[in-house]
Amino acid sequence: MADAEGCWRFAPIGEVRTVFRDRFGVPRQPGLVPEARGTLKLRDDPKLRAALQGLEGFSHVWVLFAFHAAGASDWRARVRAPRLGGARRVGVLASRSPHRPNPLGLSVCRLLAVRADAPGGPELDLGAVDLVDRSPVLDVKPYVPLVDAVSGALGGWAREPIARSPVSFTRAAMADLKAHEGARPGLRGLLRGLLALDPRPAFQQRRHPAGEAASKGRRYGFRVLDLDVQYELTGRGFRVISVALLEGACPGGKNT
Repeated sequence: MADAEGCWRFAPIGEVRTVFRDRFGVPRQPGLVPEARGTLKLRDDPKLRAALQGLEGFSHVWVLFAFHAAGASDWRARVRAPRLGGARRVGVLASRSPHRPNPLGLSVCRLLAVRADAPGGPELDLGAVDLVDRSPVLDVKPYVPLVDAVSGALGGWAREPIARSPVSFTRAAMADLKAHEGARPGLRGLLRGLLALDPRPAFQQRRHPAGEAASKGRRYGFRVLDLDVQYELTGRGFRVISVALLEGACPGGKNT
């Protein structure tokens, strides 16, 4: 509903819980890492429970959400596109940057389960997500292939295939995975998928390209689930060094 000044105000219908504790390490597009899962928890409202009727027949949904962790209050007319190495600017409306006139995001996610009668409010289990944990969700719409999959669509400056790098694990990291994977199924595939896409900010990718021998040995880290992941460049790709519980995290993974 618009107010007297013509401003629209929206109330979230719920929030999504995902494996990404902060914006670092999140895939830059949905669908790139199938192992990245989340659960959309809707408000405990009888109308929202009824609103889900028929959704279970769709394989994917559009999720409209707010970029609550974007970290900037002023939008930018031109932004550095990570797909272009961060060295070239494009108009923000020709990008998917979170720094927009209205900080709204739109992602197509795989619909894994619908639990309309879940305690405390309906739940949707989602796959291949690219949302930061606790992102406020404004709306959900079914993905309809007949009209949403456009044959012959052009990709503009983003038409090139997304590059992926090889990922390996040290013996210590493999031991860490063995200790943590029981309570976090699919952890190895999740880390492999995230690192293959190079989760570093564009300026780091530009300064130290993953495929250059001169970058070998440089170390970085990011958080996923309740874990701190440390990795290094190998000159060809990435190698995971360690996977450790974050301070205060539950060893059994109950807080994920």
